[in-house]
Amino acid sequence: MKKWILALPLLAMNVPAWGQTLDDELPEELPSIAGTKLPASIIVTGLSLSDADEVYTVRSLEFEKAERVENALRNVPGLQQFRRSDARSANPTSQGVTIRGLGGNASSRALLILDGVPQADPFGGWVAWPGYDALALNSARITRGGGSGADGQGAIAGTIKLFSDNVGDLVELGAAYGSRNSIDADLLFGRELGQGQLTISANYARGDGFIPIIEDQRGSVDRPAEYEQAGLAARFVAPLSETVELQANVRAFTDDRERGFAFSENHNDGADASIRLIDRTSDWQWSTLAYVQIRNFDVSFGGVADDRNSVSRVFEQFNVPSTGLGARFEVRPPVGDNVELRLGGDWRRTEGTTNENFFFADNDTPRRSRRAGGSTATYGGFVEATVHASDALLLTGGGRVDFWSINDGFRKEIELINPFPGSVRTDEMFTNRSDTEFTGRGGFAFDASDALTLRGAAYLGWRLPTLNELFRPFRVGADATAANELLEPERVKGAELGLDWESGLVTLGITAFYNQLDNAVANVTLANGPGVFPGVGFVSASGTYSQRQNLDAIKSTGVEIDAAFDLGELVDGLTIRAAYAFIDAEVDGSGDAAAVDGFRPAQVPRHNASGSIRWEKDNGTGASLSARYVGQQYEDDVNILSLADAFTIDGRMALAVTDRLLVETRVENLLNARVEAAISSNGIIERAFPRTFWLGLRAKIE
Repeated sequence: MKKWILALPLLAMNVPAWGQTLDDELPEELPSIAGTKLPASIIVTGLSLSDADEVYTVRSLEFEKAERVENALRNVPGLQQFRRSDARSANPTSQGVTIRGLGGNASSRALLILDGVPQADPFGGWVAWPGYDALALNSARITRGGGSGADGQGAIAGTIKLFSDNVGDLVELGAAYGSRNSIDADLLFGRELGQGQLTISANYARGDGFIPIIEDQRGSVDRPAEYEQAGLAARFVAPLSETVELQANVRAFTDDRERGFAFSENHNDGADASIRLIDRTSDWQWSTLAYVQIRNFDVSFGGVADDRNSVSRVFEQFNVPSTGLGARFEVRPPVGDNVELRLGGDWRRTEGTTNENFFFADNDTPRRSRRAGGSTATYGGFVEATVHASDALLLTGGGRVDFWSINDGFRKEIELINPFPGSVRTDEMFTNRSDTEFTGRGGFAFDASDALTLRGAAYLGWRLPTLNELFRPFRVGADATAANELLEPERVKGAELGLDWESGLVTLGITAFYNQLDNAVANVTLANGPGVFPGVGFVSASGTYSQRQNLDAIKSTGVEIDAAFDLGELVDGLTIRAAYAFIDAEVDGSGDAAAVDGFRPAQVPRHNASGSIRWEKDNGTGASLSARYVGQQYEDDVNILSLADAFTIDGRMALAVTDRLLVETRVENLLNARVEAAISSNGIIERAFPRTFWLGLRAKIE
């Protein structure tokens, strides 16, 4: 409670103020679902959106008040995290994000970018989602489909760009109380300083949590999974000259969660800083960016008995520091009214070390300790040209070259207790590696009529394995997975064809795609216990032994449909959206992975759908209802452990009591659907968040 009281002055807002307009800050029109126009409220914080976006499958998303960022993104079918549970109950190391069925791994295969800065964890590639709820975010743009273009390596499955808001002069506070003694509180402070803009935002959230294990399987060890999360961010934007703008960002967050039984606590901290200079208005448009990411987490794992009446500590990562450094530049020289030319380059370095204790003699005394880690670096350059070949035809194409290296990899294990305390069991130094990757993308958009646009694209992309995948073995319960320092980069090749139709109140987009992810990194099951296995040691009879390996490929084919209905002419402020994705993905495996050949990748459903109806007046009064469906998927690579499909409904109502006070109520998972998030080898099922009601107030001071 003391921590909560101290956090109250730093409560955060993650959406724009109600009734706010910023038309003077915005471009006249921006592309949305390939070829249509974005709402005027969408703000782009970097260089103007490239004309090349019109040939790809792009969806724009505005954030609702008090909505968790990760859950808002789930409204895009085909976009998923490794687990169905969100950051209030999931293990933070399982929260990678991917698109189009290219999953089966906790590392992100979609490139997440915030105001130009890559966001993947420097050590593990997952995403610390609570760190974004404190930000004053305006919107997101999701590009489905990979390709290492101007945004850099890592965009295997697509790109998710988050944009900060520009709030003007205001102070806005919000607080909500929810089921299971849950609290969400937030603050947004904006002040115009001369020609500059200072924005400070913060967020605090906590809850007693729910019991993740389904009711009829619980034992005496199962208890609610508590969480407590907070963040603080500051952003300053100011002109340095008539054409050059400075953007400076800093943020910090902290995240504490438990998994619902003893020895399952985890803690995640982070701090970021970036500085960017942009010239949008001169003939030679350019942007340059530098950033630093600092992360640290610790996590404990407990082994629960089959009857769930006893638990013992089996593993703990007590200190995992990591750092990400990077820089990027882009220039757009004037080459003609019908041509857009982009030139640039980027650099990123990651380094990190995991410090672990395992094989506990009792719940407090580990038998062994392990340190493992290393560093990676990538240097890349790109060129991309987009040509308006005629009034109806747009062509785009480009390529990039990247140099990568994996350095200073090591793994060391020592004995901590008798008979030989301090003795070294393993002391490995791995050979440095480096290579070069050539990738590119291109496509077309053709306006067949005023309402219909046809488009197509093809692309190549790649992703370097994370330090976690290369060097760190891990255990979950009785199951053990070995690392693999010889992993090769993942490489994707894909193509898509689509059409966009916009007529009056209706916008429709349909895309068919094919992706092949070569060298896909996956946890490949190699044997069942009991036994002693390389890289992990002893595995009991109730456990399995796996290793991270490069599969031959994951092949994914599918169709995506997006529809939007702007009914504002009929009912002011009314919009309806619907979307569906069918994804047929399968593994191409040989050698050790031959057993999974032809199977669906773990955690990948065939069917995803979402729909929403939203009505909102200028004063903030409004209501919304959204529904999501996710199809059946498998927990494991051999397609034995099945997770059932799930249908959920969320809702929100808000009433503006005055122009400065808003009362709102929300509900998550209205039908209390059982959303299965995980299933163990002995059939124990873990669920995602149950039904949760919220009642809150928002106050605005100008």
